Amino acid sequence: MPAASDIKVMVVDDQTSMRAMIRRTLQDLGFRDVRDKAAAAEALEDIRTNRVHLVISDYNMPDMDGLQFLQEVRKDPVIGKTVFIMLTASAEKEIVQKAAAMGVNNYVVKPFTPFALKDKIERVFGALT
Repeated sequence: MPAASDIKVMVVDDQTSMRAMIRRTLQDLGFRDVRDKAAAAEALEDIRTNRVHLVISDYNMPDMDGLQFLQEVRKDPVIGKTVFIMLTASAEKEIVQKAAAMGVNNYVVKPFTPFALKDKIERVFGALT
C-alpha cells in the first residue's frame, strides 16, 4: 500500500479550472507533490527531467491530444512505464480502446467525483494510505 504522499503526480489539462480541481482533490487524498501543465508538450519535457509516478492527462487538448501524449510517454525508455490515467469527456469506445492498446493504465470519464478518481488511482497502485 503506497502512501499518497510518496507518489509524484503530473496533471495535464488545457483548462485551468480542471487542473485546479484535480490538484485540490489529489491534495485532499494526501498527495503532496502535484504538478500541472496546460499542454502535453510542456508536461512531456518536464517529466523527462523531473520524473513522476503518475500522469493524469485530459484527452482533448490542442496541439497534442492525450493519445499522442500517451504515445510519446510510452516510447520513451526512461519514462515509458509511468502510470498514465486518461481523462475523457465521453466514454467513446474508440478512444478508450485506442488508449488501452497504447498502454493506458486507466481512464476517468468527466465529470467525475473525488471518489471515482481515487478508485481509478487505487486500481493501479493499490489502496492508498
